[in-house]
Parts: sequence; structure tokens; C-alpha cells
Amino acid sequence: MKAVAISTLVVLSAAIISAAEPTLTKEERDHALQLLVDSQAEFLNLTSGLNESQWNYKPAPDRWSVGETAQHIVLAEGALFSKLEEAITSAPNPDWEAKTAGKTEFIERVMPDRSHKAQAPEPLQPHDHWTREETIAKYKETRARTLKILNDPDAPLKNHTSEHPFPVFGTLNAYQWLIYIPLHNVRHNQQIAEVRNSPGFPKP
Repeated sequence: MKAVAISTLVVLSAAIISAAEPTLTKEERDHALQLLVDSQAEFLNLTSGLNESQWNYKPAPDRWSVGETAQHIVLAEGALFSKLEEAITSAPNPDWEAKTAGKTEFIERVMPDRSHKAQAPEPLQPHDHWTREETIAKYKETRARTLKILNDPDAPLKNHTSEHPFPVFGTLNAYQWLIYIPLHNVRHNQQIAEVRNSPGFPKP
């Protein structure tokens, strides 16, 4: 009986410690950093050295050009960063574990999968003509701001949450918003590659 009681106490203590430690593990931090760095390198490689015709080429009237897709990436990262900030500055969510369970794996699975298309919200659709140089500068500025979040190793990212406007995602914690950003970038890097590989893409 005493052994059972001790065992129960150990389990409860472990659960309390787990619930009280919403900071990222080293593996989670390294993973987020790698996603941010790799998606940035891929984006810059795909958008480098393009002339104006290549930047503005559209494979079809209803398809985005490289420039428009890049502009969407920048606009979306700004909006996603705002949701990340909203989560970080909110009061800790006591129900964060239940509310965000399985969401990390879900985001990792669905965001890079372009077999399922989605319509970007109107504010995140490209409206203005940005030059390649202007777009790259805005991208680097926005990404540097996102990377800065990882500079604080003690930031409690997992118990601070905010709501995604799409019900399929629902409540996400700050860490999930953080990895959502580069995975969204990866999704649209694929779109840029598709434009560049289309038959009518202008030659250098």
C-alpha cells in the first residue's frame, strides 16, 4: 500500500513539474531555429538573380508571379508574427496543454503540403508592386524580428496562446506560431519553384 502511495506521488509530482515547465527544450529551440534558417536560405536562393520579367511572370492569369508570392510571404509573416506577439504577451493559459495538444505535429504535416490549396485572406494577398530589392529587404527585416524571439532561452512560449482565425487550427501556443512562420514560408517557396519551373518562365 505504501509503495502504491509513493508511486502515485511520483507520478503526480512529475505531472506538476511538466505542467510548470512551459519553456522550450533544446531540441525544440534548435528545430525552430533550423526551420527559420533553412526556409530563409531557400527563399533567398529562389528569388536571387531574377530580372524584372522573371519576377513579374505569371504562368496563368489566376496564378501569382514570383514577386506576388514573395510579397504574400512577407505580408503573412508580419501577420503571423503579430499572432505570436499576441500569444507571448497574453496571460498564461492554464489549459494550454489540452488546448494545443497535437497541434505541433498537425502544423508540421499540413503547412508544407501543397496538395491542399487555401485562399489567402484578402489583407495578405499582394496588392502593390514591390521590386525584388524592396521585397527582399522587407523579408530580411521581418525574419530578423522573428529570429530574435529565440534569443531568450527562458521565454515561456508553450503556455501562452492565441487563436488562429481558421477553426481547423484553433488555439495555438507561441511555439506553434513560431514554427508556423517558416513552414508557411516553405509552402510558398514551393509555389515560387513551381512558377520558375513552368514552361513559359522567361529565360535569363
